[in-house]
Amino acid sequence: MVTYENLHDTLSFYRIDCRQSYYISSGNPIFNFPKAPFRMDYYALCICTAGEISIEIDSKKYKVTTHSFFIAAPSTIVRFLETSKNFMMKLLFFDKNFLIKNISNPFIIEKMNLFSKGSYSIIKTTEKNSLQLQNLLDYLKKKSRKQGKFTEEIIRTIIFNLLLETAEIIEKEINTVSQKEEGKKDLFLKFSKLIRENIRQQRTVQFYADALCISNKHLIEIIKKASGKTPHEVIDETLLKEAYVMLGNPDITISEIAFELQFNSVSAFGRFFKKQTSYSPSEYRTKENIQS
Repeated sequence: MVTYENLHDTLSFYRIDCRQSYYISSGNPIFNFPKAPFRMDYYALCICTAGEISIEIDSKKYKVTTHSFFIAAPSTIVRFLETSKNFMMKLLFFDKNFLIKNISNPFIIEKMNLFSKGSYSIIKTTEKNSLQLQNLLDYLKKKSRKQGKFTEEIIRTIIFNLLLETAEIIEKEINTVSQKEEGKKDLFLKFSKLIRENIRQQRTVQFYADALCISNKHLIEIIKKASGKTPHEVIDETLLKEAYVMLGNPDITISEIAFELQFNSVSAFGRFFKKQTSYSPSEYRTKENIQS
């Protein structure tokens, strides 16, 4: 079993050589999907235009139906499970650095509250809203085919418009929060981003509290309020995601994984993984038929 660790590897499954900072699909039917889980290395917006698909996101299973959409931040782990015969989708991948070029606020995407589940959202919306997003994607596809002096700026503007329209739909679908709660949400998103960037080296709550310039106690209160979990639980979940991805690569030994994830020993890694999943790392590989 091969693990697609990033978008470029995933798109190569479809013989797509994507070297740009964004990719817009054709919307044509897809009959084959990677069986292995993969980690998103771009931001992604996927709209189901027909049929339905069952997917696993960060180890949780969902069914995405017609006029539903899925939006995710980098590091989200996705696995395709099953699709209906008539399944079709339109999707956009883009790099954050491309989008925020010349933008002074590096957290502009986070402030849109696009990710109701930490690093992703799955929203069932109306046909009207779905078509509005699809039309923007079609316009984006059309403009991306033409290379001109202002093409990049036009592409950025359309993507921003698409994200804002998406954020507005999400806001209507979920409960809105007060300004105070919004601030807590921003801090949770910053906390999540810091964990994704540092998980292989840093696992202490103190490190992240210091990085966010707040006390341990305040961080615990905010994360518990925003996610219902403790910072330790969020850190462990992110670490488990890394372990899943690495275990999916049969060329990496369990000893190497334990070393890469900064465990003191292979047995310490094994205890952590079994506590989180009820399987040992080797049992997980056997169950998933991951063999070197």
